[in-house]
Amino acid sequence: MSQQRKLLFYGAMSIDGYLAREDHRLDWLIGTEGEEDTNYDDFYASVDTLIMGRNTYEQVLQLSPDEFPYEGKTCYIMSRTLQDSLKGTHIIREDILSFVRKLKNETGQHIWIVGGGELLQSFIKAGLVDELYLQIVPVMIGRGIPLFSPVDMEAKFSLKEVRQYKQIAEMHFILKQEDH
Repeated sequence: MSQQRKLLFYGAMSIDGYLAREDHRLDWLIGTEGEEDTNYDDFYASVDTLIMGRNTYEQVLQLSPDEFPYEGKTCYIMSRTLQDSLKGTHIIREDILSFVRKLKNETGQHIWIVGGGELLQSFIKAGLVDELYLQIVPVMIGRGIPLFSPVDMEAKFSLKEVRQYKQIAEMHFILKQEDH
């Protein structure tokens, strides 16, 4: 039997735990010293499938209006309301947890959860997330879209590695096996 694919989260947040401002802007993140030094290219090469919610998908389109930045990767957008998506992307309206369980059992590289704390938390709660790559940017924005909202769940991870990229600290966590 083949080894199951891993479901990974890779993303940046402010010191106070926000992914973006309330209006989804990332101005606080752009241009942070060390941004160009991260292991993003290696991480990106390790995934062939992306999962994102509608809000993240719409933000990606606004940030990259001329070219979809994930061209060549299989991209699934979880949405009950989105009618259309770009060529090469797929709208998923079925139960997301069942869908991801099926994806993890298919042949391929790793699967990346792109943005979206709500989506990430639902996958963590279901025990589907294998690893987290959290990049902490040294800024507090006071309010915004949190990476983790208060929710009735518990998950235990092990710290695998900590890296510093100038002003960015990256922590790599792995879900503890007993929680799988």
